[in-house]
Amino acid sequence: MFTETLQPRFSETDALGHINNTVFATWFESGRQGVFRIFTPDLDVKRWTLIIASIHINYHAQTHYNAPVELRTWISRIGSSSFDIYQEAWQNGQKCASGTAVMVKFDYTQQRASKLTTIEQAALNSHLLPTP
Repeated sequence: MFTETLQPRFSETDALGHINNTVFATWFESGRQGVFRIFTPDLDVKRWTLIIASIHINYHAQTHYNAPVELRTWISRIGSSSFDIYQEAWQNGQKCASGTAVMVKFDYTQQRASKLTTIEQAALNSHLLPTP
């Protein structure tokens, strides 16, 4: 599992006084940095090999400005050229949001998906979501 703790910014709150629901997509992207480094260790976008195919977010509780948020990131599925990243946002011991992003290894030159290498699969496998 990858973890990251962030402090919500005042600008991320909405008129209802909690963190706006649109912020979680950006927070979860930040939490995927460790996964990105598996494919592009220096994060050089000229050698980037990933695209996002879908994002799904569930909201479980309100999240507020005044306390840190811990992002937890796992791999929940590994295919031949794509994989799922499952993430959770926790604040004050409570799960506030969870989501899944489907990522595809992509060859920008040929404009198509490409196979994950055995090294990439092994690296992703080391961060698998535990089964209950």
